Amino acid sequence: MKKFVLSILTIVVLAGCSVTEPIPVKGEVVACSTINVLPVQGEVLDCLDGSPGVSVDSIKGPALLNVWGTWCAPCRQELPHFAHYIATKGSIPVIGIAVEEKSPLVVKKFVETHGMTWPILYDAAGSTRGKFGMGVPVTWFIDASGTVAFKKYGPFNSVEEIELDVAKYLGEK
Repeated sequence: MKKFVLSILTIVVLAGCSVTEPIPVKGEVVACSTINVLPVQGEVLDCLDGSPGVSVDSIKGPALLNVWGTWCAPCRQELPHFAHYIATKGSIPVIGIAVEEKSPLVVKKFVETHGMTWPILYDAAGSTRGKFGMGVPVTWFIDASGTVAFKKYGPFNSVEEIELDVAKYLGEK
């Protein structure tokens, strides 16, 4: 019995030493006017807030460009890590691109209930498939000149992972 209790206590202590857990954040639809853009032309994606859209090719960094979908389980798993990054330590803006969605209203409701507090572009026509590929989540690290410094395929598993990649590929802490 003592070994059992000791084992349980050890597990509880070790679990308490794990990586930082995301904090709950209330989501809100953020205006796309907060996106820093270069005067580059390209296909314009709608902005979830209803303001004029933005061309993905015109986004100036440093920025994280995260392609995701409400229907994507790995995307939903990484969203709290982005929310925590932005709420506590994020020096680099995050911009989302919602793909393969039924309607902007579905995305708006999802944003508000899942702690998203960054601008979201809405790819209604699926025009970004050629640029980002078919799988999500995908995160592009855009440097200050607007060049893609790194492409991450798959979800982030922690806030620390985001911070390490931001430092590594964009030189920011």
